[in-house]
Amino acid sequence: MEKNVTGMDELLAGYAAGTLSYPAQALVGAHLELSDQNRGYVSSLESLGGVSLSDADPVALNDRDSALSAIFSNDTPFSNDNAPAPAAESKLPESLHSIVGDTMDGLPWKTLLPGVKECKLGEIDGCATSLLWVRAGRAMPSHTHHGTELTLVLQGGFRDDDGHYVSGDVAFADGDVDHKPIADEGEDCICFAVTAGRLELTGPVGRWFAPFMR
Repeated sequence: MEKNVTGMDELLAGYAAGTLSYPAQALVGAHLELSDQNRGYVSSLESLGGVSLSDADPVALNDRDSALSAIFSNDTPFSNDNAPAPAAESKLPESLHSIVGDTMDGLPWKTLLPGVKECKLGEIDGCATSLLWVRAGRAMPSHTHHGTELTLVLQGGFRDDDGHYVSGDVAFADGDVDHKPIADEGEDCICFAVTAGRLELTGPVGRWFAPFMR
C-alpha cells in the first residue's frame, strides 16, 4: 500500500477538486476503481466541496442568456483537449481507456534492459505517461527523480524501501526518494506511470544502461 501518506492525501484532494493534470486524474481514478481503500475519503472530500459551493455567495454572470444559449446549443460533450478519444470498455480500469486504449494487446513495447519493457504513451498536460512491464523477480535500476513520479500497479506487485505495492496501490516518489523497485516473484508486474520531471539512474548498473534507455 502507499507509504507516503502526505503525498497521497494531497493527490486525493487534488483529484476531488479536479485540479490534477489529466493523466494524474486518470491514474487516481483507476486507483479508486481497483481499490476501495480511499473511496470513502474521496467521497467525503467531494461532499465537502459541494457544501462549500452551496454556501458560497452567488456571483453575477455577465450576459447570462447568451452564455446559456451557447452551452445548450453545443452538441459536443466537454473533453480535455490533450486526451485521446475514449476507447471501448475493457479489463483495464475505465479511467485509463482514453490514454492506454481498450487493451494492452499490440502496444509498442520497447525493451529497456533484460526483464524490463516500457510502452511510452506520450506527454499529456506536461506529464510523461507510460506503461512499465517488469518480469517477475526482476529489479528496476536504482533511480531518483527531478520532479514527481506516480506509479499505479495494474498487475502483480513490487517492493522497494518504502513498502510493498500490489494491484490498485499507488507509489509516490520525488527527489527525496532513491529506490530500486523489485517485482514480486510468481507474476510479472505491470504499472501505469505518470512522471513530471526527469528520472535519474543512480546505481552503477543503471548508469551503465542509461545511454540505452533514453
